[in-house]
Amino acid sequence: MSRWAGESIHDAILSTLTSAPIGKKITKIVSTWLPGPVLETIKFYDDSELLFTLTFSWNPDGTFQSVART
Repeated sequence: MSRWAGESIHDAILSTLTSAPIGKKITKIVSTWLPGPVLETIKFYDDSELLFTLTFSWNPDGTFQSVART
């Protein structure tokens, strides 16, 4: 992972992109990885309730492309 991708991921995690919905609290974070290792998703939970997922996209050369919250 390039230095730029790491900084982008860090910035995304610290932004409102990762804010819990009103009345909820993030108590658990689970990540999944593709071979490489390349970060694929980060799931945010309030106990066992999935609040949202960040899904990361990568360019063919391995550089960071985008992140989406679902």
